[in-house]
Amino acid sequence: MERICSQCHAVLAPATKADWCPACGGAVIARAGRPVLGDPSAPAAEPAAEVDHRGIVLPRRQAKGGIITPQ
Repeated sequence: MERICSQCHAVLAPATKADWCPACGGAVIARAGRPVLGDPSAPAAEPAAEVDHRGIVLPRRQAKGGIITPQ
């Protein structure tokens, strides 16, 4: 389960222990995580998530440095 803010949709790291969002003060809810694509027995090629000082997972970055935004 993934923990996100119901107001600003910030994704919290699993190690973050909070009932409210450290970014906006909104309620934190649990939802199903992202589906695993491909072979589930294969090791994940995705790098570890980058977490800021508040415990919020930062967006992934491209090789050239730009942020990958979901559509």
